[in-house]
Amino acid sequence: MSTHDSSSASRHLGMLLTLADSRLPVGGHVHSGGLEEAISSGSVRDLDALRDFLIRRVSTAGLVAASITAAVVAGSIDVAEAEVETDARTPSAAARRASRAQGRGMLRLGKKIWPQQDWAAHPTRPHLPVVTGSVARAAGLNPHESAMVLIYTTMTGSATAGQRLLALDPGDVALLGVQLTDLCEQTAAEAATGLADLSDPLLDVLAARHELRPMPLFAS
Repeated sequence: MSTHDSSSASRHLGMLLTLADSRLPVGGHVHSGGLEEAISSGSVRDLDALRDFLIRRVSTAGLVAASITAAVVAGSIDVAEAEVETDARTPSAAARRASRAQGRGMLRLGKKIWPQQDWAAHPTRPHLPVVTGSVARAAGLNPHESAMVLIYTTMTGSATAGQRLLALDPGDVALLGVQLTDLCEQTAAEAATGLADLSDPLLDVLAARHELRPMPLFAS
């Protein structure tokens, strides 16, 4: 690898890590991805159960979202088509609303960092995977790298929520994330091959039930 290629790869990696940071104004830190409801219902009680939940979420919702993002980056679908495909792959109305709430934050971020880009194709509340694809393209990421952004955001968002809700040792949760690295890498690689077409009824039910909870700690 030449010095130029190495510098470019490092820049892209740095941008990927920045985009995946939960402190961004996307609002990911207030979304548990259904985990709050899973904990409240008693199906997730400890670190082992949290691991199972994360594996399930990354392998289903994470894969689908990452495949949309990768397709937008690859140019195989445009923004309007990606919005339709994301709606079709998100049966839960509650999950769709959560995606659009976070997408609005990502769009605001993209406009602030890359004001020279044309964002007109996006609605005011775009789906998170769709606008993340546009942001990833602006950042110079390839489809696999952009899929990694979605996968890691999916995993770390729920993992951090689990740490807070279950009062887990932060070191244990961090180690869990490291242990799931291979799964995240494999899922991102699969997402970059084409649009994934699956859903998880449990996650859909958790999202719907969460909206009915009185005074939830997380938005989803």
